[in-house]
Amino acid sequence: MEETHEIALTVNGVHRTARVPARRLLSDLLRHDLGLTGTHVGCEHGVCGCCTVLLDGDPVRSCLMLGVTAAGHEVTTVEGLAAPDGTLSPVQRAFRECHGLQCGFCTPGFLCTVTALLRETPDPTREQVLEGISGNLCRCTGYQNIVRSVHRAAELLARPDGEGGR
Repeated sequence: MEETHEIALTVNGVHRTARVPARRLLSDLLRHDLGLTGTHVGCEHGVCGCCTVLLDGDPVRSCLMLGVTAAGHEVTTVEGLAAPDGTLSPVQRAFRECHGLQCGFCTPGFLCTVTALLRETPDPTREQVLEGISGNLCRCTGYQNIVRSVHRAAELLARPDGEGGR
């Protein structure tokens, strides 16, 4: 029987504990142990970006990180981007408004990546957006609407009420 470790971490603002094998990936911990299935697993090699979550505010590939290494840290998944009452974040709203998704498989990774990008670069140029999302792959959209979504999210975030006009 494989040895397990009791870990404690904060996920989407909630203190959580789990008993996991040392080799359990963070993506599997989130999906299977904590029931947060919004984090998608695509390539399982860190290439596609579908599994991107925020670790202490920074984007990480959860398929490349062991769950035990997240102990004591704060993890934000796509489920944690919306307000507690379900109100979409400005990034989520922008992706919806600008049709920045199609099949939706890559969307959770993009939303987490863009949330971090706009925190670091509130008014990105097109080139900064392209560089910022370059680690996330989408097979459906052709990226034009994703780039529009990022710029729209920047507009929304720039307004004090988060309700940027269109």
